[in-house]
Amino acid sequence: MLSAPPMRSFSTHQRQTPGTTSSALSATAGGSAIAGDYARRVQHMAHWDDVAGFRLEAGHIAGTWFDLGSAAGSVGAGVKRIQVDPGRWSSPAHVEGAEEEIFYVLGGSGLSWQDDGRGGAAYEVRPGDCLVHRAAAEAHTLCAGSDGLDVLAFGQRFPNGTTVLPRVAVAWMSAAHVEVVPIGDEHPFTREAEREAAVGEPEVGELMERPSTIVNVAAVREVEREHGRSHFLERDFGRTAGSASTGMNWVRLPPGKLGWPPHCHSAEEEIFVVLEGAGTLVLDADEYALRPGHVVARPPGTGVAHSFGAGAGGLTYLAYGTREPNDIAYFPRSNKVWFRGVGLIGRLEPLEYWEGEPQE
Repeated sequence: MLSAPPMRSFSTHQRQTPGTTSSALSATAGGSAIAGDYARRVQHMAHWDDVAGFRLEAGHIAGTWFDLGSAAGSVGAGVKRIQVDPGRWSSPAHVEGAEEEIFYVLGGSGLSWQDDGRGGAAYEVRPGDCLVHRAAAEAHTLCAGSDGLDVLAFGQRFPNGTTVLPRVAVAWMSAAHVEVVPIGDEHPFTREAEREAAVGEPEVGELMERPSTIVNVAAVREVEREHGRSHFLERDFGRTAGSASTGMNWVRLPPGKLGWPPHCHSAEEEIFVVLEGAGTLVLDADEYALRPGHVVARPPGTGVAHSFGAGAGGLTYLAYGTREPNDIAYFPRSNKVWFRGVGLIGRLEPLEYWEGEPQE
């Protein structure tokens, strides 16, 4: 996820005209490799109306889940939409051992139930709220109010992560439970929801003052960025709520304006969800119309630059991303390279793979 911290700059001999790319760095639809040695199909976008939902229902737990990230082709991170039935709970209370989760409330009302090991506590949640649950922190789940609860759940995908369900004293690791019951095609929540249902609803009690890990977008400082046609407003509520290994920004583009310049990442994965307005997604030279509900996945290493533009009514979206210290961002229009981990940005001389290698 792009941000704009202070950075050092450097420049080397530059033969390439800004705004063009060499064959080795070309942002083509098939990705980039050694002069086109391979091509990879780019899945990039889905609409939540077109994604089939699946039910999770047992006892006090009841809701419909939509795997938006997989539908849009995300790889190392994902996003699910969860529509919790009125008065019911989203899932068994759980804590991720390695993965950080960020929730965004789209609509409805309800509460966040959390237990950091010292007893459960409940906090009110409402539309526009961002909830951060860092890895190995508090167990958490959601309960919907009388009008239901509609949330987006963003998270990392670690193949060997551990998830603990403390209320039923069960955990699963990668492809098996600790008692080594294979998961198969059934999601562990489906199996463990039955155990959670037998335990009963978490005790709510009096609603507590909200912790710093729950913030509303309206309470987050807005930053305005403007350069040429790029003009947008940003609210970094992931960092405000204490996220560490991932982040999420609320972004609004005024009518006819552009967001960050076209770029792609080597290590960081980004997922965008359109909330309001209409606009355009640009992938290399291809353009795609956007409307509320569109989900855009940008896995790392595709070599395909992306950018956003607003229509006549503006464009508002969520920008979620992983934070990778070894990430490199490439800007094909200006031929800049940004070494994110050291805050260094500059230009390199593009060369063909065999340039300078002896013929003999």
